[in-house]
Amino acid sequence: MPSTEKITDKELIAWCLEGRDQGYNGLYNRYAKKVFNSISRIVSHTGEAEDILQDTFCSVFSEVGKLVDVVSIEGWVKRLAINRSISHLRRRKIVFADLGTMDVEDDVVDTDEMEIFDCRVDDMKKSIEELPSGYKTIVNLHVFEKLTHEDIAVMLDLTPTNVRTQYHRAKKKILLSLKDKCYYE
Repeated sequence: MPSTEKITDKELIAWCLEGRDQGYNGLYNRYAKKVFNSISRIVSHTGEAEDILQDTFCSVFSEVGKLVDVVSIEGWVKRLAINRSISHLRRRKIVFADLGTMDVEDDVVDTDEMEIFDCRVDDMKKSIEELPSGYKTIVNLHVFEKLTHEDIAVMLDLTPTNVRTQYHRAKKKILLSLKDKCYYE
């Protein structure tokens, strides 16, 4: 069997449809790490993140025929995993509060957004991890998953204004946390 790096997703899907283990293994090995990283940024507990990863790929493989017309397999599987992660948080009763239509400018931090990335990665991860779950989810979806505030609002059943407000509040908390570590004067 040739290296799966040179095999296209379409070929792997065709193998899955034929019932060949190489197809399933190839898709899993190609995308599992990236999908797990997306899940674990939303669901902090490693065991829960692993369960969601397993459930996600079980769903993907049980309906592998749906992948035939999908343009981006990685994007499709990540979106499925993110939706499962959010559902998991909801089952744990983590509420994404609708704060109403507050004026975002009241909470906007006057620092350049790129300042956040001037610090060490580990401290940044720790600062994000220490956020309340709702803020952490919004930051991870926006910064790491590259979802728009509007897409996040739909996923979390909030208004886009509320998502922007929570994002800016989370950013402020991150900056304050990093400032406490003497990154900013």
